[in-house]
Amino acid sequence: MDYDLLIHELSIRKDKVYNYLNSTRFQQTFSPQHIHDSVYSYIRYGGKALRPSVLMFACGAVGGDEDKIIPAAAAIEIFHTWTIVHDDIIDRDHKRRGGPTIHEEFRQRAIKEFGYNENDAKHYGTSIAILAGDMQQGWAVSMLSELGLNGDINPTLVLYLIKDFGMRMQSELIEGQVLDIQYSKEPIESLNEEQIMKVMWKKTGVLYEFTGRAGAMLGLNTLDTQHPFVKAISSFTGKCGTAFQLQDDILGIIGDEKKLGKPVGSDIREGKRTVIVSHAFKNANNEQKHKLSKIIGNQQASEDEINEAKNLLIELGGIEWTRKLAEKYIEDSLQHLDIIPQSKYKELLLLWADYMVKRKF
Repeated sequence: MDYDLLIHELSIRKDKVYNYLNSTRFQQTFSPQHIHDSVYSYIRYGGKALRPSVLMFACGAVGGDEDKIIPAAAAIEIFHTWTIVHDDIIDRDHKRRGGPTIHEEFRQRAIKEFGYNENDAKHYGTSIAILAGDMQQGWAVSMLSELGLNGDINPTLVLYLIKDFGMRMQSELIEGQVLDIQYSKEPIESLNEEQIMKVMWKKTGVLYEFTGRAGAMLGLNTLDTQHPFVKAISSFTGKCGTAFQLQDDILGIIGDEKKLGKPVGSDIREGKRTVIVSHAFKNANNEQKHKLSKIIGNQQASEDEINEAKNLLIELGGIEWTRKLAEKYIEDSLQHLDIIPQSKYKELLLLWADYMVKRKF
């Protein structure tokens, strides 16, 4: 697979989206300074821009002009950004994209700039991160609405996407996050793979599905959600998004922290109920189950204990099972693209699908 081509094409779209996001009219909107800096924090670090790129690929694959939908691509990037800002608070992570998470950055700034004590600084950092996410959510909806104001896209289609974006898709995503939190306190053996995969779908698959659907609908300028191309691309991107989350869980255990830009092993401390953990626990003997139960979900676990848990998850087949499951999702997704006409955009979607389970960060 020519991943160099994919990375190059992703980079082109990322530049277009980030140039739009960094325009002066937006930069001047956010105040005071700490809100401005927090809203732009993860943009400044830079992400992979996978979701906006996929939206643009989907648009091009059905014959649309991807440059006309840059506001939608930017909206998807910022929507995803606010979810990880809040996710970092929930997971109590301190690193993201190679730098401090927003709540950690502003905890430090509260001490340095205002002389806050540790307690007040921690509360301030969390408050700024919550508000930054709120602002980003509003910004995402605002950018989507711009599509209906420039005359190129049917305003009724834009309204439909905003409604679907703000209610159905976001409701499912938040349901997945809540279940993820709740399941972390449930006995590992009480959850089956189907329950865990439901969380994977809602946390990640549903946003990718929306991204594919929106890209195809905008490319066709149609309100018809049953259009064969719309159904095909949304099913494809949804399955690939689920595979992306499975690979993310793998990297969260055995990835390279420098490449990932976020902590490896934090899922173990947080007690995440992943397919990796579920499958390994099924294969474990009583002694191994006891060890895993003692470490997984223990915020005070030492590095040695985390490494012991990692080794058990590998030894008991959790990683390999999850890898094969992710590959199966990708394999199943490809059939949906059969009806899409051959083009450079279709080839990019196929490359992206394979990259979902081969990526190292």
